[in-house]
Amino acid sequence: MSGFEFRDPFFLAFGLLAPLVYALASGSPSAVRYSSLVLLRNAPSSWRVKLLPLPAACLALATLALAIALAGPRTGDASSKIHREGIAMMLVVDLSGSMNARDFVRGDQSIDRLQALKHVLHRFLGTDGKGPGRPDDLIGLVTFAGYADSVAPLTLDHANLMAILDQAEIVRDPDEDGTAIGEGLALAVERLRRHPAKSKVVVLLSDGVNNRGDISPAQAAELAEAHNIKVYTVGAGTTGFAPYPVPWRGRIVLRQVRVELDERELDAIAERTDGRYFHAENADALQEVYDEINALERTEIIELRYMQYREHYAGFAATGLALILAAALAGQTFLRRLP
Repeated sequence: MSGFEFRDPFFLAFGLLAPLVYALASGSPSAVRYSSLVLLRNAPSSWRVKLLPLPAACLALATLALAIALAGPRTGDASSKIHREGIAMMLVVDLSGSMNARDFVRGDQSIDRLQALKHVLHRFLGTDGKGPGRPDDLIGLVTFAGYADSVAPLTLDHANLMAILDQAEIVRDPDEDGTAIGEGLALAVERLRRHPAKSKVVVLLSDGVNNRGDISPAQAAELAEAHNIKVYTVGAGTTGFAPYPVPWRGRIVLRQVRVELDERELDAIAERTDGRYFHAENADALQEVYDEINALERTEIIELRYMQYREHYAGFAATGLALILAAALAGQTFLRRLP
């Protein structure tokens, strides 16, 4: 309840005419010339004489009531409708062999880049129970190594999507290995372009250099630009050398292996599609990157406010008309004055 108000309060000014109406309706009392009123001075007044101002008072009150009715007295009930315009987002994840590098640390344990990413995406989507996530956004998943694969369509079931990603593994087969960035991005664009969402976003993470696929990163970026799809690119890991697990004498040891990251290509993709490029050299930086993307791409929330009013003018109008009728009846019957 928003309280009592008037739709057109300037009509209340007519209420100031009530005293004038009373004065005019009272008029000058009728008089009869008589030599002396001494004998009548102490005579008791009848009830009719005492009620003579009543018709004029009724007309004055009627003027006030009608002025209030014209002003439109009402009380309002405010209600809101929240409309959320979600984002359609494709997560594109690199599963190439280089993602097995152990330059990311969680706690006191080194982990591969894919495990670090999975942990970050759980927080990004709120499936770790520690944050709000993105419940209004449709999220899909594309993975790539030597070729791209659409493993999860756009969905609001983020828990199921993350369960699928949790089962994803780094490619071990040399025939399937490689880094087809262009193929992964192009497939994500294909999944998004047919969706009616107003805001479409790709978040692509890679730790290497495009070396496979029939579609180049530049061609995929051109396709994204043509369909108004913004691309955020993330370069994961260090450049130069990184610890990498290799077999040695029947066990797995870490050795420094040369790794490459084509930051220039990733930056060019983001710049062309009005997105941004981020470089995450460790797990903390990767978390910060996805937190920043989370802040940049927010669901559009539109609040539509509707005000429903309960009108009260009818009661005041009826009161005013009743007072006018009462004044007319009284003035023409028991309170009628002689000319």
